[in-house]
Amino acid sequence: MTVVDSMAVPSVLIAESDPWTRDLLKHVVLSVRCDVQLDVCEEGRQAFTLLSQKTYDLVIADADLPAMGGLDLLRTVRQRRSSPVRAFILLSDRSDIASVREVLPLAPTAYLTKPLDIGGLTRRLQGLLLSAGQEVLCGVPGLAPGMTLIRFLAQHRATSDGAPLMIDAEAAVRHSIGPVGPDLALLEQQVRTDPQISAVLIAAANSAARHPVSPAQTLSQALQSLGPGRSMNLVLGLTLKQRGQLSDPCLSDYAEQQWAVSRRAAGYAYALARMLNLDHQRCYCAGLLHRLGDLAVLRCLQEWQLAGGELDTRVIDESLAEFGAAYGSALRTRWRLPLELRELIAAIYHLGGGVYSREALVMNLVGQMVKLTTEEEISELASCKTARLLRVGTPELLRLIQAPEGCV
Repeated sequence: MTVVDSMAVPSVLIAESDPWTRDLLKHVVLSVRCDVQLDVCEEGRQAFTLLSQKTYDLVIADADLPAMGGLDLLRTVRQRRSSPVRAFILLSDRSDIASVREVLPLAPTAYLTKPLDIGGLTRRLQGLLLSAGQEVLCGVPGLAPGMTLIRFLAQHRATSDGAPLMIDAEAAVRHSIGPVGPDLALLEQQVRTDPQISAVLIAAANSAARHPVSPAQTLSQALQSLGPGRSMNLVLGLTLKQRGQLSDPCLSDYAEQQWAVSRRAAGYAYALARMLNLDHQRCYCAGLLHRLGDLAVLRCLQEWQLAGGELDTRVIDESLAEFGAAYGSALRTRWRLPLELRELIAAIYHLGGGVYSREALVMNLVGQMVKLTTEEEISELASCKTARLLRVGTPELLRLIQAPEGCV
């Protein structure tokens, strides 16, 4: 095994077609060495071009890349005499003897099967990218001269990593290991209230690289599509992202408030949709995800603060009001969440013209329910158009609002 010279900053190429696995690999690498020079691509020809232009200390490539497979890429690398790649990790869905024998003559540094063992991969990368006892620390880049918060938030909207984690994801994964291994039911029970985890798993299950027959619109459907190993990999991957949890007490308080509204909306949506014999799981998910944008703004405000920007409650309130909806819309579009789920989330805020489903009516009513504070307001809500179309009166609304949050 070759260890990169401790005086040099290593260069790494990741070639992986699935965007969520690619993102996971990227953050595993960065968690080991944050200063690494990292290039990523999604198909073999792109990787071949990059390898022709630059020498890498490590390549991590999937065996089934489109255009040119990872095995052919490895073969090409091994045949090259000048500037050879020092290390090559090949990833594959196949663990049969024939597949392994085909790879061995090309001497990969490692042949790893999916779903990945994140701990094992991390240890391998530590050996490849760090010298013994070496530790690399990376500071937060300062703000560009003249940068304002409005410009900062506008620039980061298209690249936001989403919401901070609201639960202990590592503990959730540990508690999801049953007597015979990973248990999807246990995992769902542990993570079902976290908006970021639910959104990422649903997005990953619907990734174009997976060619789903029908889109996953709930956490349960996403878990079944991904399987236990990949689901747990993705959850653990979220814990590796830098500043994925909020450290500032004020921002944490704001996040707790947004999360409480999300859980309350999810609970109302679940109970109301179930009462009306509608898709209560999908409605629950829409309620949980409707403040994803606001939470993402708070995570971005943490980046602003760490880079040297100033914050106070007035600035936080104004940022949420101006950017919360925009961040949510951008995330749901970029992550390609199913259109039906996005429409339910949008219905919480507004019902457009034309014909809308009963689930959309439920979500619109839920959006109004989470704002209620008095019994008088509940009676007024029972007389609104949405409640009348659903035939939901004051007694039903009172019962829903007074039910404990943990009843769903």
